[in-house]
Amino acid sequence: MEQYKTIINEAYDAFNSRNIGAVLALMKEDVHWPNGWEGGYVEGQNEVRKYWVRQWEHIDSYVTPISFTEAGTDQVTVDVHQIIKDLSGKLLFDGIVKHTYTFDNGLIKRMEIEKTVQ
Repeated sequence: MEQYKTIINEAYDAFNSRNIGAVLALMKEDVHWPNGWEGGYVEGQNEVRKYWVRQWEHIDSYVTPISFTEAGTDQVTVDVHQIIKDLSGKLLFDGIVKHTYTFDNGLIKRMEIEKTVQ
């Protein structure tokens, strides 16, 4: 699980600094990713990139991992502290959310948003 924790921490650090390329390098080409902002899912690195670019044109979000739990073979659930603001700085959300990652050959294969923990 330590390898996965390292990858997940790197992914959140890159996401928070808006380094899309660094996050995508940690994902499978055909990654399955939740579109937590608009709903549904996006498929593949190119669609994840497009989704994040759209999202950051409207909201400013930062996500910090708090705890990690092994959720099964090649799966890790992460409680994260998520802060979302509009572009003027107005707070839209500040809370704890569960993200579950599935890995394949050391890369993120999918992520699911489980639920709000609060």
